[in-house]
Amino acid sequence: MIFNDRENLLSLYNAVNGTSYTEVGNLEITTLENAIYMNYKNDVSFVFGFELMLYEHQSTVKPNMPLRDLTYVTTILQGLTSEEKLYGQKLVRLPSPRFVVFYNGTDPQPVKQVLRLSESFLKKQEEPELELLVTVYNINWGYNKELMKACHLLEEYAQYVEQVRQFASKMPFEEAVEKAVDYCISNGILADFLSKNRAEAIAVSIFEYDEEKHMRSEREAGIEEGIQQGIELKLFLLVCKKLAKGNTATDIAEALEEPEDVIHTLCEKAAVYAPEYDEKIIREDWYSGK
Repeated sequence: MIFNDRENLLSLYNAVNGTSYTEVGNLEITTLENAIYMNYKNDVSFVFGFELMLYEHQSTVKPNMPLRDLTYVTTILQGLTSEEKLYGQKLVRLPSPRFVVFYNGTDPQPVKQVLRLSESFLKKQEEPELELLVTVYNINWGYNKELMKACHLLEEYAQYVEQVRQFASKMPFEEAVEKAVDYCISNGILADFLSKNRAEAIAVSIFEYDEEKHMRSEREAGIEEGIQQGIELKLFLLVCKKLAKGNTATDIAEALEEPEDVIHTLCEKAAVYAPEYDEKIIREDWYSGK
């Protein structure tokens, strides 16, 4: 909401790039899912060029960000070159892309990090023939002070989030947001924006919190499920190994101190592996759902 304004977005662009542009007419903004795509025209020193910036705001650092940005940028470039003769003799000029994520979740993250598309390749290459870099800035309060100093709105946004979290540690979240908005307006933090957009800012903050809480609970549930699955696999491997050695279900249940009916069920599934115990095959079949 804050950086959909051209002047505000240009201030963020300048902070990230170390520039001091003032002409917002050269800035084209297109909003994508969870991202802002910018096309900036630059005519400094009689050199006519373009930059294509893709900015995202995330509360989690996801390893597939480079892959997702690749799908974004190919779609954008297809649109920009739809009238060009790609099989012609003339070189088609493209904007120089840059991919940035502003992170302000609660998980500890470095001040700045770079995610690479090549990290997802099954076969590692010293010089990947296809690469895409995503720079992740931690914009939690107290991080990236130089960046914050260069873009006061970003600094004030970080202060707002910090105030929400401080109040939320003492009271219900909806009340914390209301109190944080009042505090920030009184102390000149995003005061103009929050005064003009109070209701919407509060609604968005609560929605984002609810969404983040839901995602966190899903991640925690997934971790618990994974742990449980690992425990069950360990027991199944033990049953398979003992069955391959000729032990009966009763013997196995007694040795492992598990209910006999549970071991009987596992032995029925493990019978196919009894002739020759191979842990690798059992693990592959287990995780594939066989």
